[in-house]
Amino acid sequence: MGQDRVLYGYWRSSAAYRVRIALNLKGLAYESHAVHLVNNGGEQHAPDYQALNPQELVPCLVDEGRVLTQSMAIVEYLDETHPTPPLLPTDPAGRARVRALAQVVGCDVHPLGNLRVLQYLANGMGLDESAKGMWSRHWIGEGLRALEAMLSGHVATGRFCHGDAPTLADICLVPQLYNAIRWKLSLDDYPTIQRIYDACESLEAFQRAAPEAQPDAPAT
Repeated sequence: MGQDRVLYGYWRSSAAYRVRIALNLKGLAYESHAVHLVNNGGEQHAPDYQALNPQELVPCLVDEGRVLTQSMAIVEYLDETHPTPPLLPTDPAGRARVRALAQVVGCDVHPLGNLRVLQYLANGMGLDESAKGMWSRHWIGEGLRALEAMLSGHVATGRFCHGDAPTLADICLVPQLYNAIRWKLSLDDYPTIQRIYDACESLEAFQRAAPEAQPDAPAT
């Protein structure tokens, strides 16, 4: 079951986390293939994986022979090929709002905290763990401040980022909140985001996608 759909990812990858949420929301079976981003010099750099994804990043989804990369593109592909339940609103203005919320995370925040960026800060610039933490909290905080302002009091904000069902925006928000918590960023200034995060975390699709629930997560 799910062998025609293989997700190459890493348990703590935010981008892979997004795709897992989308697959679960759609009720799509898939096989997980772990690509360890740290062990053995980074398995994403191995020739066989590089042949799948020349960027040497996760996630990569192989769906009935189609090789798909970039989490946002993968999620929209899943939404177009399996339209129920929808992950984008039906109206152009709603779709634009959801994509804007998602892109605050996907384009502005997440790239600055990507593993290869953090590795360069340490190995290329000599920053220690404390400095990396300051870097991460700063840029995540910048994004969350913007998101809180975009969500708080907006007529389209419901139980979730847009209305009362999860969308692409929630799929991006939850992994970023996981990172915020990991880097010990206080969430006190983001009550709307916290409320939406709690609503998402109450759903099985999000729970099963959580990093600690993945087969490659380290034993605790």
